[in-house]
Amino acid sequence: MMQQKGVSMTISSSLNAGVAALSANASRLATISDNIANSSTYGYKRVETDFHALVNAGGRGKYSAGGVRTTTQRLIDQRGSLVSTSNSTDLAVRGRGMLPVMRSSQLALPQQDMLLATTGSFRTDEEGYLKSEAGLVLMGWRANPDGSIPNLPRDTSDGLEPVQLSVNQLSGAPTTEMVLRMNLPATATEAGAAGDPQPLSVEYYDNLGKSENLQIELVPTVPATGVSNEWTLVMRDTASGGAIVGEYTLTFSDARTDGGTLAAVSATTGGAYDPATGSVVVNVAGGPMEINIGQIGASDGITQLSDKFAPVSITKDGTAVGTMSRVEIDENGYVYAFFDNGVSRRVFQIPLIDMPNPNGLMALDSQTYEPSRESGTYFLWDAGDGPTGDLVSFAREESTTDVASELTAMIQTQRAYSSSAKVIQTVDEMLQETTNIKR
Repeated sequence: MMQQKGVSMTISSSLNAGVAALSANASRLATISDNIANSSTYGYKRVETDFHALVNAGGRGKYSAGGVRTTTQRLIDQRGSLVSTSNSTDLAVRGRGMLPVMRSSQLALPQQDMLLATTGSFRTDEEGYLKSEAGLVLMGWRANPDGSIPNLPRDTSDGLEPVQLSVNQLSGAPTTEMVLRMNLPATATEAGAAGDPQPLSVEYYDNLGKSENLQIELVPTVPATGVSNEWTLVMRDTASGGAIVGEYTLTFSDARTDGGTLAAVSATTGGAYDPATGSVVVNVAGGPMEINIGQIGASDGITQLSDKFAPVSITKDGTAVGTMSRVEIDENGYVYAFFDNGVSRRVFQIPLIDMPNPNGLMALDSQTYEPSRESGTYFLWDAGDGPTGDLVSFAREESTTDVASELTAMIQTQRAYSSSAKVIQTVDEMLQETTNIKR
């Protein structure tokens, strides 16, 4: 009777192993089905099912089937191929790192939860947020007015905010610096010259983006005899009603080594000449403006040579008012707004987030993930810095599913499932034989 009991227990363990095998292969089929269903889903990370044997301790000459159990893991660290798109704010991560995003439903909340993604197609919505078709809003650090990125903590998402762009925004910048490069005729400072002034008008932009002019007049000093090599530089500001904002006496060298270059500059009206920089500072209606006329003895400043007046180059900063025309994101995660007046401005930086175990992230809908205890602590890196890769715009990441491999695995799973079902059928027949012993 004890021997029959042992046989019955062994057969029962075979039944339990067969049932466990059915459950395990059903789990594997579920992951295969999910992988194949998302073979065209951008950013999808395939799920892998692993089988683990369960061993029951048995006595000498006996074996009790332990069965099998499964574990599933989403292979988030695998990267799919990148495909090109026509949208400048389609983003993909090339290498390690993930994009910080949030759900658009949390925009009105004081505290937003950060989620992670490896790719996304972002476009501005009606409020200017960069949002994907799945309702995910890109997050980043807002730049300072001068385009610099503030120094924010990198081990928390507290400094991140939704990337919002004012697509109807007007932008302009006042002119604060100007560089004058010109040649004055040396013959105009000789005795008997006509003494005609050389006029020059330079446009600049005030604090409100309006066009104004700095009216420049260069008047030669004509001596009774000989050569003076001297000019008077007079600057008038149209925004100040034509008032003189700067008047300077320019003296040029006639030496063999540095003939024609500035030898001395003295101020009558306006800020003093700085020989170290070659600049003077005058106050126009909108504030101070630095004007560079060249250093003493330098051939690349204002010169006095030959008999021709030639404005060589005039450069200045500042821009007219323009409207935002497009947005682009570079490989370092900097978001630039481009305006139709030719100006670009850095407005955000998108960091890349890395953690010790990406496969430990908690998977959520829409190919997003959430940090967990298994993923380890995260850190916000500049794209292309540290262990992270870089950002690729005009690109999306494809699914990591290999359909051919999944179909092969499906055939194997089907065969294993059928074999497990056959085991259960055989155990049923053997138990029936055991029952018939009593008859």
